[in-house]
Amino acid sequence: MVTAALLAGGCEGPTSRFSGLKMDMGSLARLSQAKTRSVSPENFTGEKGKGGMATEGTGANAARELGQKWKVSPSVRINAGQTFTMADIEGCGAIQHIWMTPTGNNRLTILRIYWDGEENPSVECPVGDFFACGMGQYVKVTSLAVCVNPKSGFNCYWTMPFRKGFKMTMTNIDAKPMVLYYQIDYALTAVPEDMAYFHAQFRRV
Repeated sequence: MVTAALLAGGCEGPTSRFSGLKMDMGSLARLSQAKTRSVSPENFTGEKGKGGMATEGTGANAARELGQKWKVSPSVRINAGQTFTMADIEGCGAIQHIWMTPTGNNRLTILRIYWDGEENPSVECPVGDFFACGMGQYVKVTSLAVCVNPKSGFNCYWTMPFRKGFKMTMTNIDAKPMVLYYQIDYALTAVPEDMAYFHAQFRRV
């Protein structure tokens, strides 16, 4: 079972200006000062203009004659017992979309997210259960918040605000290595005072 909660905090911005958060068809035409960023194995910082600039990675052999701007690093390898830092970002804003495709046993792959430098994670959950696939099994999910596509393409669209930064990690507690494809899309922008933090914890009952 996964329990999720939202807890409020500070770092508010002007309420009269659209923050660029919670994008939908109703807000599609609105302008904002938000700066969107995307973290992936090609660009661990999400820095502007750095996508596709990796020179080594899991796809280096296939792209050996293509060079930069090709998928040299589409994924990362996480060894048995290893914790890999997927993102460690400073600033104020919110995660708006997460996509990932992990290999291996999804019950033995633990996703953790830390908000604003906290010591203990606000999100701590087996990756499959986080994306609504319980019992270590793949199921197709189509919903507003979570979509699980064929070949275990996990997507979530929860708005996850942060006011000082966030860190996201993946821990492989299996006895064999795994491969992780992922992308974290977020916006750097003012966060309203009444926007709550996202929490999710795995519970076995």
